Amino acid sequence: MKLGAYFTGSGVQGDSWRHPLADVDAAWNFERYKRYAQTLERACFDALFFYDNVFAATDAKTVERSPQAPRWEPIVLLSALAMVTERIGLVGSVSTSYSEPYNVARQFAALDHLSGGRVGWNVVTSTGGGENFNLPGHRDHAERYERAHEFVDVVTGLWDSWADDAFVADKATGRWADPAKLHVLNHQGKHFQVKGPLNAARPLQGWPVISQAGASEDGKGLAARIGEMLYTAAQDIDEARAFYADVKARAAGLGRAPEHIHILPGVMPVIGRTQAEADDKWAALLETRDAEMVLRALSNYASLGLDLAGLPLTAKVPLPEHIPITNSHQSRQKLLVDWIRKEQPTVQQLYTRWSAGGHRMLVGTAQSIADDFEHWFSTGAADGFNIMFSSTPQGLDDFVEQVVPELQRRGLFRTAYEGRTLREHLGLPRVANRNFPAR
Repeated sequence: MKLGAYFTGSGVQGDSWRHPLADVDAAWNFERYKRYAQTLERACFDALFFYDNVFAATDAKTVERSPQAPRWEPIVLLSALAMVTERIGLVGSVSTSYSEPYNVARQFAALDHLSGGRVGWNVVTSTGGGENFNLPGHRDHAERYERAHEFVDVVTGLWDSWADDAFVADKATGRWADPAKLHVLNHQGKHFQVKGPLNAARPLQGWPVISQAGASEDGKGLAARIGEMLYTAAQDIDEARAFYADVKARAAGLGRAPEHIHILPGVMPVIGRTQAEADDKWAALLETRDAEMVLRALSNYASLGLDLAGLPLTAKVPLPEHIPITNSHQSRQKLLVDWIRKEQPTVQQLYTRWSAGGHRMLVGTAQSIADDFEHWFSTGAADGFNIMFSSTPQGLDDFVEQVVPELQRRGLFRTAYEGRTLREHLGLPRVANRNFPAR
């Protein structure tokens, strides 16, 4: 199975920033992320992944009590991590709603060379931030996805500007490049006009690995067309199997090989040597979280139209009969609403279950967590998992020291890297240049 590691680029994991063992300075102390990346590399993780957004909350309560800012800019952080790691993949989120294709193509091409071919681009349309980019507010959901399709077409077209052997650099003849091995894009579309060519050599992997995390109808359409590593937030195995089958069937219908798409649901494990120890660790993490802030964030993130933080923890969640579809994170809204309607939880139960931001929680021993992973992996629900550590460094170390060896013992996970590039880790072919077929 494939294993990714999820980070926010902020100073903490899991928002249990007041826990005595939690790092709180990782957003400005590079040594923290250097240590996390090197630990994960020793454990042979396929990749580490940075979620990102392009805005920060400004209301006084969130600023005062929530570690939502600051956070590292992903390309800057991944460039630094490329210099202190050798094998692990490096995946960064960059928005198609609030970036320009030429800049993104250039950054990832450079980073792929810098890292020796270990880079991935997580294509996101963003959950907000238009006000920071000369717009009155967030772009419309449908427009964001329409723009994303064209954005990716432009970026990948720019990556194919030059043949792999275009730059001959022959000192004797004075010939720097072969003009016959240059393709000028000349893209004229609805959202972008980009002439090209890219002023960067073709990425070592052909294209960096493309990941994506949308699960709305628009998101699944984009994933099936362009995604190679998909991050999801399924709460139960039947739901995960349905998503898995749906996206891979859509991809096959577009002429893509389903085995070239890896689906990694997000999971937050809390691990103990015994179940009692795991329960105690989870209780300690919950005690240091701010329940009011978590509930406010859930209400806002999923646009529920009610103030969860203003309700008693013992009250049933009074979900309105009609909830307008959000312009932000539609798939996460549906996931949360469907779960509330099915389970009829109290506010306390909602808070406990959804403290991982909508992803699954597993509280148990390495053996029970490996059992769960093996069941999902072997029954068509996942190709692996994106691990959302409950805390750093403790949650990360617990997973590396306890769960990874158990997965390796069962023959479910590698004990050494077989290749050097992220595509090699994932069993994905190097992307051929559409303009210069290999002879």
